[in-house]
Amino acid sequence: MPRPSLSNSVDPKPQRQLHPLPKGLVELYGLLAVLFVLVPEWMADGALAGLRGGRSGSELPMTSSAWQRVPELRLAAMTLRELRELARALRLWGYSTLNREELTASLLRKIQARRGKAL
Repeated sequence: MPRPSLSNSVDPKPQRQLHPLPKGLVELYGLLAVLFVLVPEWMADGALAGLRGGRSGSELPMTSSAWQRVPELRLAAMTLRELRELARALRLWGYSTLNREELTASLLRKIQARRGKAL
């Protein structure tokens, strides 16, 4: 006796027929996308370019003279590697085991003992 196959016993759902959008509606959506997305992007880019003006080079402001005079500010701007190199140059003992805060405090004490001439 032949066995009925599963494919014959189960009716597949009929495929829904999708109707394509009219060509004019697709073009209208494309035009709206340009108007609402791209045009404001171009306007913002032009405005930002105008704000920059004729500046060239770094976008960061120049460091003030306080950053060059005050040791605390210079130490705060240094990386841990730079702090350790400075500690070695100042012959600070045990600097390799100190964390950033301890190293900065030790360097400040050493600099103030030398009357700020180390930096």
